[in-house]
Amino acid sequence: MLPAPKPLGKDREVDLRDVLNAIFYRADNALKWRALPKHFPAWQTVYGYYRLWVRLGVWEQINTALVRQVRQAAGRHEEPSLVIIDSQSVRLGQKGGRSRALMATKR
Repeated sequence: MLPAPKPLGKDREVDLRDVLNAIFYRADNALKWRALPKHFPAWQTVYGYYRLWVRLGVWEQINTALVRQVRQAAGRHEEPSLVIIDSQSVRLGQKGGRSRALMATKR
């Protein structure tokens, strides 16, 4: 699911498995990017790949595929057949908004 290397230009010097491990390590330990241990690729490289994959929607694709696999392993259909919306969430979405933000600045 990760993007293939670009057809032109320099070859990739970093192993994408190491980049993924660094991203997961950072998420698991709540570190700042600059605090990644030295055995991972440079933090700038890891952060660059992370931002690229966010823009390309790679994380959503991975999450969707994992959800499908977990549902199948549990003997359920890939796609959920029912959606439940919490009324508290809906009420919070209806309050405020743009008009409320403007009112706060007028005071």
